[in-house]
Amino acid sequence: MCLVGTSYLLKNGCVLSMDSSVGQYKRADVLIEDSLITAIQPDLSCTEAEVIDASEMIILPGLVDTHRHVWESLVKTAGTNWSLPVYLQNLYYGAIGSKFRPQDSYIANLLGSLEALNAGVTTVLDWSMPYSPEHTDELIRGLRDAGIRSVFAHGVPGETPYWNRESQLTYSNDVRRVKEQYFSSRDQLLTFGLAIRGPEFSHWDTTVKEIQLAQELDAICSMHVGFGSWGSVDRSISKMYEAGLLSPGLNVVHGNTMDTDEYKMLADSGASLSVTPEVEMMMGHGYPATGYFLENGGTPTLGVDVVTSTGGDMFSQMKFALQAERSRGNEQLLLQGEMPGELNLQSSQVLRFATSAGAKALGLERKIGTLTPGKEADLIMIRTTDLNLFPVHDPVGAVVQFANPSNVDTVFVAGRLVKHEGKLLHVDLNEVRLKALASKEYLLSQYRMSDAERIVFS
Repeated sequence: MCLVGTSYLLKNGCVLSMDSSVGQYKRADVLIEDSLITAIQPDLSCTEAEVIDASEMIILPGLVDTHRHVWESLVKTAGTNWSLPVYLQNLYYGAIGSKFRPQDSYIANLLGSLEALNAGVTTVLDWSMPYSPEHTDELIRGLRDAGIRSVFAHGVPGETPYWNRESQLTYSNDVRRVKEQYFSSRDQLLTFGLAIRGPEFSHWDTTVKEIQLAQELDAICSMHVGFGSWGSVDRSISKMYEAGLLSPGLNVVHGNTMDTDEYKMLADSGASLSVTPEVEMMMGHGYPATGYFLENGGTPTLGVDVVTSTGGDMFSQMKFALQAERSRGNEQLLLQGEMPGELNLQSSQVLRFATSAGAKALGLERKIGTLTPGKEADLIMIRTTDLNLFPVHDPVGAVVQFANPSNVDTVFVAGRLVKHEGKLLHVDLNEVRLKALASKEYLLSQYRMSDAERIVFS
């Protein structure tokens, strides 16, 4: 018996469950009741459910982005030619990021979350950098109003590289306030994390205290570590390993230039690695660490990172991760005078990075990441009749190497239909655009014209 008014029956879709116990179906139905997936098999019936025709769709888990600065959606496209140092100079340390008002933070997170949902990203770790408690509240409100599932990773302001004791105390107090006020339960769409600077951007004792604070609050702790010219010099993972700070609750971002033994330390501890391949290759972080982590027993996850410089969809990141790692493997063989035969990374592995592995990294594997009866219904449907996909021979390859956001027909988050027939629901996009433009104009007004031109048009 279906739940009246809260049930959906997705009929005759190609189902990629990402759960080996459920399997993959060329044609099957998915029953959603309230917030949960309750059945996956061919020829289901439920007279009370709203039926959605999925006969020309691929049904798969919603994509999980483990590292994104969502607030940067208001500065979208500005950084297409920025290296990492130029990006930091233009966005942080007294630059445009410090000019955000609380209302700008709200519309930035709302806009960025809607961009993610439109592209089939149902979960994102929002690596935030709020400038006041009021900014923090509005960032959270933006996520909540968008209806996305998110780990709100409470960060620190980008004004100065180092903190004094007073600012550290202020941060700790606000973190505790936010956890108590907004994240008292794990049974909600928004869960809690800390976005700390880490040992390469702050004093070592600050890093230790912030990791311990995350452990005290049972929060995911994310930091940028082991990339650029800092990675192999600082050996930050080794320091954290020796101090007993590595754990499954730790999320390391990038890790491009770490030493081989550090990838094994990270993998053995159960900590996660977020690879953001497009931005890393562009900005100078180093070559994506996908293969290095795999070779040392880890499973990487994927993130978009900075939407100043790249689009907010995970299809691009899956493709970048796949082809960059294949290129690395192929090049090693070519340098030995051998022609590559079998490719060293498969599209099915990369789809796992973007779904079940991402969910595990965020502590959400019991709720999402696979299409499994009993889990929450975070899922997407991709049209296979669009010309860039049709005709489909390999549905996994189609998703990873051919699809783009325009193919995302339908999106569910916790059983709630948020996109259908290619259109976002429950939101006035014109109103969102108007508010975003007003915030953009305000932010540019806070700069001398030469600065504004440099940031937007350089």
